[in-house]
Amino acid sequence: MCGRFALTTSPDQTAAFAGLADLEDFPARYNIAPTQPILTVIAGEPRAPGSNLPDRRALLVRWGLIPAWVKDPKEFPLLLNARSESAAEKASFKVAMRHRRVLIPASGFYEWKRSGPRLAQAYWIRPKAGGIVAFAGLMETWSEPGGSEIDTGAILTTSANSDVSHIHDRMPVIVRPEDFSRWLDCRTREPRDVADLLRPAEPDFFEAVPVSDRVNKVANTSPDIQERVDPVLLESEARAKPARAQKSASGDQMSLF
Repeated sequence: MCGRFALTTSPDQTAAFAGLADLEDFPARYNIAPTQPILTVIAGEPRAPGSNLPDRRALLVRWGLIPAWVKDPKEFPLLLNARSESAAEKASFKVAMRHRRVLIPASGFYEWKRSGPRLAQAYWIRPKAGGIVAFAGLMETWSEPGGSEIDTGAILTTSANSDVSHIHDRMPVIVRPEDFSRWLDCRTREPRDVADLLRPAEPDFFEAVPVSDRVNKVANTSPDIQERVDPVLLESEARAKPARAQKSASGDQMSLF
């Protein structure tokens, strides 16, 4: 899954990466959390003949998708992620998969390696080469009974690659720049036409940096939450360590006689 991520590049850098004509001033964000606004890139109206830019535009949506058919969001779970393997068939996502596929620019994401109900080590997972990536996302507009509308979104996930699988078994789907237009083209391409894009990132694409538990609190939004720390000794590792030490000591003693 993906429950936190960051977007720290400048608006110009993000616009150039996503193929946007321009992007309004957008501050660097180091700890983006559920229900907060997130930047998405969607297909727009076709541009004038001769334009070198694709037909894309930026849209801020609330992270946590609400299907259009939901009556009361308070009685519906927060859909931060959608499993890419089944999104085209699930009632909550199938309409968005057909008509409202989006890109979600990110500098990386956070994940937690858990051991037991309380112990966890946070990791900042970023591209080894630096820069920015685009998560595959879905967007849905929910209309309140009073008539106002809320644009909402979710991140598509897939099985984790070798860079991430030792931390968590899921990761966001990463869409490569050469596939942006195909993913966003909901006019002529159905979900089956872009299913091949819903795969894990290639091995060695990401690096996982252990970070402090300060990232756990939404109020902590400064760059230092991404600083490398010594990883904590998790409960399972702590149990194994004394056993290994005892075995080693026993072996040493036996060798003396």
